[in-house]
Amino acid sequence: MLVILQDNQIVPLDQVCQGCLMADQQGQPRWNQGRLRCGRALSPLVDAMPEQFECQMGFRIAHIRDQ
Repeated sequence: MLVILQDNQIVPLDQVCQGCLMADQQGQPRWNQGRLRCGRALSPLVDAMPEQFECQMGFRIAHIRDQ
């Protein structure tokens, strides 16, 4: 599951990505085979942190894996 992190809050993707020109036709981030196509990967600060990306619009996106 992908979520947007902003100011210590989790923001649903549909509140941000719907208006993004880089989003796919469904208004979702371009996520393909574990890569965010509309952003870049960020280095984790701590190993226990989920994968994080920065989208083209400047938002931080985290990939939360189901346990």
